[in-house]
Amino acid sequence: MLAVLTGIPGTGKTTTAKRALEMLKGQNVDYEMITYGDIMFELAKSRNLVKDRDEMRKLIPEKQKEIQKHAAKKIAGMSGTKNVLVDTHCTISTPRGYLPGLPEWVLSELKPNVFILVEAKPEEIALRRQSDKTRQRDGEFTDEIRMHQELNRSIAMAYSVFSGCTVNIIQNPQGKLEEAARKMSEILR
Repeated sequence: MLAVLTGIPGTGKTTTAKRALEMLKGQNVDYEMITYGDIMFELAKSRNLVKDRDEMRKLIPEKQKEIQKHAAKKIAGMSGTKNVLVDTHCTISTPRGYLPGLPEWVLSELKPNVFILVEAKPEEIALRRQSDKTRQRDGEFTDEIRMHQELNRSIAMAYSVFSGCTVNIIQNPQGKLEEAARKMSEILR
């Protein structure tokens, strides 16, 4: 199975996924969790196009698309032999607007079975972002966070139209990690 995991920064998607995968491991169901951006970076670095991850966004768009598509092929190949959970972005907030995290050429290569969107209340996301000193997060207001999550829901359904996969939305309220992880593990089972 190939599952795509998304959620805006601060929803706790990666934490929830790690806990869900622990639960599944206890049931003898194994997944490999892959970060899409890491695969892209590895490919670009192996071609001597970049030395560090920050250089990725400076590549010409045609080269970025090429690397993005090759990353999708590589990940799809991995899912032929094992369960894969791909941690990525549904949409990316940029100064010029939102970009799709999974354009058509990526979805056609990945062929995901399921799409999981992790959400939380905008107020909780804002607090999580403020308290996380290990990351440099954008200081969006709750209205911007709400809009970004609503946009992700719409885009997730559009991705479903292109790929035929199901879309699942998991709420991850503060203090309810176990419940959110249990729901995710049920979807991935």
